[in-house]
Amino acid sequence: MALPKIVANKNLHIALVGNPNSGKTTLFNTLTGLNQKVGNFPGVTVDKKTATISMEDGSKAELIDLPGTYSLYPRRADEWVAYKVLIDADKDIKADVILLLVDASNLKRNLLFCSQITDLKIPVVVALTMNDIAAKKGIRINVQGLAIALGVPVIEISPRKSKDVSQLKKIIATTAQQHKRAAGPDFIDNKGLCATGVESVQKLFPHLSEYAAIHYLINHEEFPLSHVQQEAIEQIELDTKFNPTKTQAEEVMQRYQRIRQIMQHNVIEPDPMERKMFTEKLDNLLLHRVWGYLVLLSVLFVLFQSVFWIASYPMDWIESAFKQIGNGLNNSLPEAWWSNLLINGVIAGLGGIVIFVPQIMILFGLITILEDTGYMARISFLSDRLMRKVGLNGKSVMPMISGFACAVPAIMSTRNIENRKERLLTILITPLMSCSARLPVYTILISLVIPSTHVWGFLSLQGLVMMALYLLGTVMALVVSYVMKWFINIKEKSFFILELPIYRAPRWNNVGITMVEKAKIFVRDAGKVIMVISLLLWFLSSYGPGSRMKKVEEKYAILIQQNIAAKDSLQRQLSSEKLQNSYAGLLGKVIEPAIKPLGYDWKIGIALITSFAAREVFVGTMATLYSVEDNDDTSLREKMKAATHKDGTKVYTLPAALSLMVFYVLAMQCMSTLAVVKRETRTWKWPVFQFVYMTVLAYSMSWLTYVIFK
Repeated sequence: MALPKIVANKNLHIALVGNPNSGKTTLFNTLTGLNQKVGNFPGVTVDKKTATISMEDGSKAELIDLPGTYSLYPRRADEWVAYKVLIDADKDIKADVILLLVDASNLKRNLLFCSQITDLKIPVVVALTMNDIAAKKGIRINVQGLAIALGVPVIEISPRKSKDVSQLKKIIATTAQQHKRAAGPDFIDNKGLCATGVESVQKLFPHLSEYAAIHYLINHEEFPLSHVQQEAIEQIELDTKFNPTKTQAEEVMQRYQRIRQIMQHNVIEPDPMERKMFTEKLDNLLLHRVWGYLVLLSVLFVLFQSVFWIASYPMDWIESAFKQIGNGLNNSLPEAWWSNLLINGVIAGLGGIVIFVPQIMILFGLITILEDTGYMARISFLSDRLMRKVGLNGKSVMPMISGFACAVPAIMSTRNIENRKERLLTILITPLMSCSARLPVYTILISLVIPSTHVWGFLSLQGLVMMALYLLGTVMALVVSYVMKWFINIKEKSFFILELPIYRAPRWNNVGITMVEKAKIFVRDAGKVIMVISLLLWFLSSYGPGSRMKKVEEKYAILIQQNIAAKDSLQRQLSSEKLQNSYAGLLGKVIEPAIKPLGYDWKIGIALITSFAAREVFVGTMATLYSVEDNDDTSLREKMKAATHKDGTKVYTLPAALSLMVFYVLAMQCMSTLAVVKRETRTWKWPVFQFVYMTVLAYSMSWLTYVIFK
């Protein structure tokens, strides 16, 4: 393998790799803090996290977090990303040194990947993590002996703490500078696996190690090689009768044989008959066929109660602050179009964004805690039996749970599901899970019609309704999957293999980072959409066809002259009638007949249209429409609560609000989700089908809800 040259004044490029659950994310967060960039690897939609970190000598280094993988034989898209970087077959990403994390509590399995990387003959530093768990298991490792056996530096670190980071950086810098060192012996006899083939490939590519040459024989079609080079390797395969499956099997057997020898000399393990660990005892409860489900429902219940209860205080403060800002500007600025735009467009739209940041942060913080403690993986394992009955498997649970945050990355994460039918079903039902974008809609509607009371003295009724909405989406997702599994004709064997991580305390630093990052993403990404639509709505709701608006103004000018005492009341009527005759009002009136059976008025109709760009735009739309109509110091919730139809009946009654909540639970109202479904399925057939079935389902269930509660 070609050893990369370290050029002066060039940032060091460090690739962070390791098995899943080896502490890779924790170390990345420890090294980078909040200075991270999230994007996609070139050519694929796999998440890419990078950051610039400071080394001990003051120089800068680029840290690249590669997806977790178990070996150099990739199966999924994310594993292919890591594989191509390690094999030096990625044109865009080059690593000067590999930082390989190895789980000390699961050393035998981790050393397989480690031995493969060392045989590539690239600079590598091995960092032993999970040392506290290994100690609890009674595992003792001779670190120096392990380093000699592997032929690379080995250091014990604790990614959860900032200590050891300085020493780790020094070793990385030193290792990266040893690019001219003589390569040590291979971990196994790689050349012996296919001597003639390896020699022939090395003649074509002299820079390759013997082990890298084997991978060129196996996966050269996936590498950026010329047509001549591809044909040459194909000919070598034919001449040597190369069998990739047999070669891989022999390699893995030889590696594990050598790993056993290394562990016998350098690792002391306890008697396997010793008492079970705390993790195993806890699993007897949490994975129980009865108690496990009760615990799961209790965890979800506490989660949604907390989202409402904890977030209520900062939300009230934010609402009060924006109310005071609006009042202050209204009293100090002159009456003009630009002041109207600032108060009713910008401030109203901004308030509709910021007020929901506490709930977004709390939801993501609690989900991160579930992931960190190891319980999230148990949810997948526990749900496998139920998932199989509806055409899915346990691996479908993680994308579905991720859908509580956002359907876009959740759908992308379905690449971990090998079975094509189960993956497609998971993609089609994941948008039914209530994402964080729906949270602002649920919150404001629940606060309008559900009293802030407690059941049995301690259970928040609003929190119970919130949980019911999330459960509704989940149950409907399972029902839809059960129905669709009979119509999707893809027959493949299904396997469910899942590693259950050991329970551990949540990494509070990681929880905090996640909460801040998700809040920033919500404000930055969703906020931009909400603000643009809010400003557009302000224009559409403030202006209309000239003749119609002129008639309304002339009508009320006469009425005000005739009855000066009722000027304030007439001014409010003028604002309301101008809104109804504006472009937005006319659009709402066009669609009102279609949504009237659901209990909605024309303003809600406008919100349904605008929120197709992003569900959370509903609140911004309401804020703009009601601010334009009634520019006073009352809050949005108070304005919506006071809203009435022409006949004087309230708009947001219990049946209408519940109907609207059900609609937002079940409807496909996110352009980004449809786009990612098209990208993942590589056809417009499935996103179109998804949009149609979800719209029909949402409309029919909303109508049924309105009729039942009316």
